[in-house]
Amino acid sequence: MQLIQETPDLSAYLAADEAIDHHHPVVREAAAKLARGVANSYEYAQAAFEFVRDTIAHSQDSGDLRVTWRASDVLEQRTGICYAKAHALAALLRAEDIPTALCYQKLDVVHGLVAVRFNGAWHRQDPRGNKPGVDAQFSLDGERLAFTPDTASGETDCPVLYAAPHPVVLDTLKAARDRPHLWETLPTAL
Repeated sequence: MQLIQETPDLSAYLAADEAIDHHHPVVREAAAKLARGVANSYEYAQAAFEFVRDTIAHSQDSGDLRVTWRASDVLEQRTGICYAKAHALAALLRAEDIPTALCYQKLDVVHGLVAVRFNGAWHRQDPRGNKPGVDAQFSLDGERLAFTPDTASGETDCPVLYAAPHPVVLDTLKAARDRPHLWETLPTAL
């Protein structure tokens, strides 16, 4: 699949916004800890991915009722669904000047991912969190995502790389009273 930048300006994929608040002290502190002991940007990106995937619980899997959407809140509260975890990973990567986009898959509902730019190309990553039947890995040599769309049932990969969270996704997260309410209102299309 050909990934398509929403904007040709790469600096947009380094910007902070209300959800990807990479200038927040919580994000900066986490980024600094992750940057210690890594030799380069690639190792940092992998460490950040594994940190978000493995230490931030997917709230549906863990049963946590809280809804987070701002990267600093996700990192502080250690919980979030796929979109929130993608915001946290994007913030950690952008904090270290790694261009990062938000991207999506249309499964039974919209699923959130990130794409990182290395060696002149975008590489999608899925920090959702592993569980039985899900084995997402950081990779620049072919995608190792949590889910593969079932095209026969209308599921698709969305090719657009967004500089900021899609408004439908962000509005849904902000409007949710709790995770059960969020689960009833998850977007099925962008």
